[in-house]
Amino acid sequence: MKRILLPALALLLSAASYAQSLTIEKIMRDPKWIGTSPDNLFWGADGKTVYFSWNPEKAAADSLYSISLTQQSPRKTLPAERQHIQAMTNASYNNARTQMVYNWQGDIFLRDITSGKETRITRTSELETGAEFGFNDSRILFRRNRNIFSWEIQTGLIEQLTDFVNGAKPAERSETLNAQDKYLKAQQQELFQVLKEKKAKSDAATSFNKSLPKNEQLRSLYLDDRSLSDVNVSPDGRFIVYRVFREGGPGKGAMIPNFVTESGFTGELRTNAKVGTPQPSFESFVFDRLKDTVLPIKTSQIPGINDKPDYLKDYPGKDTAKRAPRGVIISGPNWSDKGTYGIVNIRSQDNKDRWIMLLDAATGTLKLLDRQRDEAWVGGPGISGYSLGWINENTCWFQSEATGYSHLYTCNVVSGQKKALTQGRYEVQDTELSKDKQYFYITTNEVHPGEKQFYRLPVTGGKAERITSMTGAHTVSLSPDEKWIAYRYSTSNKPWEMYLQENKAGAKPMQITNLAMTDEFKSYPWREANVVTFKARDNQTVYARLYTPDAAKRNGAAVVFVHGAGYLQNAHKWWSQYYREYMFHNLLTDLGYTVLDIDYRGSAGYGRDWRTGIYRHMGGKDLTDQVDGARFLAQQHGVDAKRIGIYGGSYGGFITLMALFTTPDDFAAGAALRSVTDWAHYNHGYTSNILNEPYTDSISFHRSSPIYFAEGLKGHLLMCHGMVDTNVHFQDIVRLSQRLIELGKNDWELAVYPVEDHGFTEPASWTDEYKRILRLFDGVLLKK
Repeated sequence: MKRILLPALALLLSAASYAQSLTIEKIMRDPKWIGTSPDNLFWGADGKTVYFSWNPEKAAADSLYSISLTQQSPRKTLPAERQHIQAMTNASYNNARTQMVYNWQGDIFLRDITSGKETRITRTSELETGAEFGFNDSRILFRRNRNIFSWEIQTGLIEQLTDFVNGAKPAERSETLNAQDKYLKAQQQELFQVLKEKKAKSDAATSFNKSLPKNEQLRSLYLDDRSLSDVNVSPDGRFIVYRVFREGGPGKGAMIPNFVTESGFTGELRTNAKVGTPQPSFESFVFDRLKDTVLPIKTSQIPGINDKPDYLKDYPGKDTAKRAPRGVIISGPNWSDKGTYGIVNIRSQDNKDRWIMLLDAATGTLKLLDRQRDEAWVGGPGISGYSLGWINENTCWFQSEATGYSHLYTCNVVSGQKKALTQGRYEVQDTELSKDKQYFYITTNEVHPGEKQFYRLPVTGGKAERITSMTGAHTVSLSPDEKWIAYRYSTSNKPWEMYLQENKAGAKPMQITNLAMTDEFKSYPWREANVVTFKARDNQTVYARLYTPDAAKRNGAAVVFVHGAGYLQNAHKWWSQYYREYMFHNLLTDLGYTVLDIDYRGSAGYGRDWRTGIYRHMGGKDLTDQVDGARFLAQQHGVDAKRIGIYGGSYGGFITLMALFTTPDDFAAGAALRSVTDWAHYNHGYTSNILNEPYTDSISFHRSSPIYFAEGLKGHLLMCHGMVDTNVHFQDIVRLSQRLIELGKNDWELAVYPVEDHGFTEPASWTDEYKRILRLFDGVLLKK
């Protein structure tokens, strides 16, 4: 592959540094020069084998590898066995963990874990999915088309449990005759013997049929104009809880032209509709198979269901009428082992509430166990992902941000008493209950916001025992017998490798893979991230990565990097998903730049208030954190305040635009990559959480959208955008370009990438983008 040297390197660097720069540039262009890291770790059904995706051969794609507790050298699995192995990753287990059931190639299989004996349950041309145990482990449940079926393990009997039918229930047909019609009908019977005989035969047949034993009739569950969304069966098989949805109405999805195609003709890609598009409405029902009744789950009495959001106070002329109950989405139930109780997780569609409630399936009524209200939006680790379950028949567990950080709680569903199992200024990020329900295995950032460590915590609470020990991040997979853990581990300057360790404190980690770094990658002294803190203007502590050049190379200029959003962080001690940017920051530091990479307001890992600090004003505190970071560099690290640049992609590109448009004296240059320019044109799921909807909260959208502030541009602006971006549409940057043209702005340029989506994939595109970013900073900040 032809090397394209980043400009200015040959002129600026010594011979030794120049050789290093070639390595950085080469690796930045193509990740294969880094090495290959293992991914997607999972344990096999035997409890002794760990499988993972890996690519030590540098092939076009990863392959499935395995190790065992006795043979720890990675072995590439055979192609014929991979599909079968991967099918079992989503297996369902019985309560005793002696049997598993799974889907493979559209059919259902039952496997005895001890003996390995496998029973094929179905062999059909239809697709069967969702295999799981039911009826107190005496049957296997599965889905065929939209309906639920059961297979009785003892007898092999297959029973259909549901009959979901599209459309409305047909109207019952009945013969209604007026007096005149009745007279004529009676007259026919009186006059004609043939009609008398036919009627007598018909009446006799009807009488005989009524005397026969009746076949069981499965109740038809009519969907009307709705679609089936979810189905859930109680452990004893009596209750079937199902959710349906009705489309919200017509909404335009964006059409993206694709200019570089194999056919030579311009194609079109359809993608997400914009924020504010009418959303689906949801309803949930309980089908009681014992009583043959269907009841709606009653949501009108949910505490606070009619509550108005606080932001409406900014619009006194709107919404003066009595507010209708908010739309909600009910997930579950999650049943206790014996099926005595079921808890449901309920989310309001305006994003402000999460309720955990006890469902009385026999009546369709709900009882409140926990309500989490947030005038911004409900979220955080284990909350967005519905992390909840049962410790015993009366005690459930869940996560909540009630204290401002996501922590673990239990609740007695009879008494309603709640207990916090963890507490402090840290997040519980992953939770798994042990098989014997005596412990929780949790991953937290208690040690440091930029670390992920694995612990064992008694279900009664108390001191958690730390299992992992190395500084960095551990993403753990627990063995079925809970005696071992397999995990990926990385540091800020060493990519992910796989480790195996006994599941106990003080156990020695055993490194399994060692190919995440090539010799070429190792030849450069990659900097370990220096995680620092500084004070924001509101006295909040901000975490950041700081890269400082050697004193002899320091050029007095600095670059601030802004990571993307979607609730993530980058000022941490593990290998960054922004590995190209990490390497670029090493290159910039070699050139004498100081680089700051900030976990601004809205970033992950710092609790509820930090997460929601951008509510109703993106480009507010998240931007002032960048400005305060730039001033921190000027005041404490010898940086010239007039020679600071800023860059980032996606949300980072948005912040870069806001910085150059609204605080133009703080940044001399900026590179905005795949940037949102107007939040009214982004998708609903992400945007409505933070800014509500354009037609209900126009203030939030106006003050958060760079396109309204383009007249403030003073510095030099580079914009880069993929033309087939299905996330932040190319239309965004085109609309902003037209604004800049109409405003008569000069020092800006747009680089387009015809074959790139939101995340670039072509090495040539990455190379071109970084060439332009470096040329911008060298030209403006160093006057080269």
